[in-house]
Amino acid sequence: MKIVAVRTHVLRHTLDRQFQSAFSTFTDRWACLVEVECDDGTVGWGECLGPSTANAAVVQAMAPLIIGRDPLEIEPIWLELYNQFRDQGQRGLTITAISGIDIALWDIAGKHFGVPVHVLLGGAFRKRIPAYATGGFRPLGEDRRAALEAETAGYIAEGFSATKIKIGFGVEEDAEVIAAVRAAIGPDAQLMIDANHGYDAIEAVALGNRVADLGIDWFEEPVTPELLDSYCDVKAGQPIPVAAGETWHGRWAFAEAIAKRAVDILQPDVCGCGGFTEMKKIISMAEVAGVRLVPHVWGTAVQIAASLHVHAILPPSPPRHERYQPQLEFDRTHNPYRQAIITKPIEHVEGVVAVPEGPGLGIEINRGMIEKYSV
Repeated sequence: MKIVAVRTHVLRHTLDRQFQSAFSTFTDRWACLVEVECDDGTVGWGECLGPSTANAAVVQAMAPLIIGRDPLEIEPIWLELYNQFRDQGQRGLTITAISGIDIALWDIAGKHFGVPVHVLLGGAFRKRIPAYATGGFRPLGEDRRAALEAETAGYIAEGFSATKIKIGFGVEEDAEVIAAVRAAIGPDAQLMIDANHGYDAIEAVALGNRVADLGIDWFEEPVTPELLDSYCDVKAGQPIPVAAGETWHGRWAFAEAIAKRAVDILQPDVCGCGGFTEMKKIISMAEVAGVRLVPHVWGTAVQIAASLHVHAILPPSPPRHERYQPQLEFDRTHNPYRQAIITKPIEHVEGVVAVPEGPGLGIEINRGMIEKYSV
């Protein structure tokens, strides 16, 4: 079996209802899918986190290095791609592009051996994953507080027991919105806050102390990802557990954060950290260091499927009768192609999502929808 083609599919949908994180305005939903085809007709699919057209360009630059290779040589291919591009980027697009290719190769391997990816990765500790609803962005042209109260209460009514909202718009405003959301979802639902690195350490510490009594499960990306010392300051200066990692690409970035004990919760993204190959290493690093790991998820059904296989293999740490269950981040913001690109959508039932059991990623691509939303 040899690789004969590497294709990228850049998907786009223009939003009627735009929304904001701390530093971004979402006018469109973008995605970059990677398709790897073999000479026996086997096709694998992956996805890249981050800027779609840039990821597609880097994947195509890497493609000649793997055409003709055995797709089952996943580790050698990973290292070859990294070594050839490391001088221009040990992180960022180099790793996000490799992530899409790597996921596609594991999908091929699973199909070749007739087993799900989680079996190839060593076996599942769990097959049903509790999920939390991600949303809570600042809507443009609407009252933020009222919109988030209604949105998050809707998630709880839908069956989720946890939700995450976006902050980073100012300590006063954010504190009022967090309190309003807590009242809207009730005292028993879990609530996480994500600043998308919109604060400096002084603001983050002030906000954390201000809302600590509202039962916040974690404070995500309070400061910019490069500032590990600032993460340490936020972690030490307020009581809410600090989480980050979606933009720490590759094992070396996570090694630095772990060495500094910069966060309480690591959040690698399989489509951004280097694919399954690198994720497996990061999971082991976190386990050795005794740091909780809860993957970040933001993308299409390809990303969701890949992330479910990651969740399946997360070791119980520590092992015990009543185990801690890392929750799947389940995006509920508007994206018409997110589930439409596969023939059987991956949905939750009362806030729980099943791990796909088919070969590879366990999904079947709907090429008609890929074509419909392709740029």
